[in-house]
Amino acid sequence: MFDSAALWAAAPLFDTDERPETYCGEKPLMPCRLFWNITHSPDATKFVKDYHLDLWTNRLFVIVLTLSIALLLRRFAHGMITKITARMAEGTMPERLRERSRTAFDGSHAVLSERRRQRAKTLGSVLRSIASIVIMGTAVFSALGELGLNLAPILASASVIGVAVGFGAQNIVKDFLAGLFMLLEDQFGVGDVVDLGPAKGTVEAVTLRVTRIRDVNGVVWYIRNGEIMRVGNESQNWARAVLDIPVDYGEDTAKVKEVLKATADRLADDPAWKEIILEEPSVWGVQGLTGEAVVVRLVVKTAPGRQGEVARELRERVKRSFDDAGVTVATPPPA
Repeated sequence: MFDSAALWAAAPLFDTDERPETYCGEKPLMPCRLFWNITHSPDATKFVKDYHLDLWTNRLFVIVLTLSIALLLRRFAHGMITKITARMAEGTMPERLRERSRTAFDGSHAVLSERRRQRAKTLGSVLRSIASIVIMGTAVFSALGELGLNLAPILASASVIGVAVGFGAQNIVKDFLAGLFMLLEDQFGVGDVVDLGPAKGTVEAVTLRVTRIRDVNGVVWYIRNGEIMRVGNESQNWARAVLDIPVDYGEDTAKVKEVLKATADRLADDPAWKEIILEEPSVWGVQGLTGEAVVVRLVVKTAPGRQGEVARELRERVKRSFDDAGVTVATPPPA
């Protein structure tokens, strides 16, 4: 809060034979000094002093100055926040595109750019609101204090109301804080395939309070951000198609691995799939043994969100390759 007496207790604006202290008091305020230096009228100056016009003019000036500075600070803060969030939206894409800039799933660059734009827009809106509340709230309380109001009861009442509202709306506050941190940490965004525990599907919308996802059956789920205990994101950086293929116990595992590797390599070299498969496919070997089957694992690193279609295509090709090579897929035992 501005100290009015200290602010305006300055030397006279003009040199005069008579001092303004004679009519404005021992510590004259700037309005009274200014009025005396302009008019040199003792009666008019005493009128200003007697009716406290100098005091109210001084307070009005301080209030206007305080609010003006607050508006400038608010504008500056909003500009900085907008600039930072705009750079977030237009800057370099995160690790997923740095690692594989040629990722070619449908609309990849458009989808990811839109996701970053929405994230930056949401964060910018929240940060601008917080900045406005802090700056303008401080300015308003300073202005009220300058008017001579006792702010202690107001602050005490506001604290009590804030505690009551916070206690009653603690779940909403929890949701908003969780949503804010999810946005800041970029845990997931629109278009990602995620597993949130209660539901799994594609993210359609992310707000500070709820996340909306649509599962494979078309069901839309609304999940409060404060209730999300874990997030499994299948669309960040890269994905992996994992195929556990059971073959008859009597099959030669070396032959099976050779057939699987050759089939996966042909898929990776296919122009239609070359941009989606990020690394050379790998046969990890025998994953499990039972009395009826040997399970061999084949893995393929893919672009994010494309592992499902790669796995489906690969199963079809493996089936044809097994038929050509005479490899028998294990038959599950009767129930």
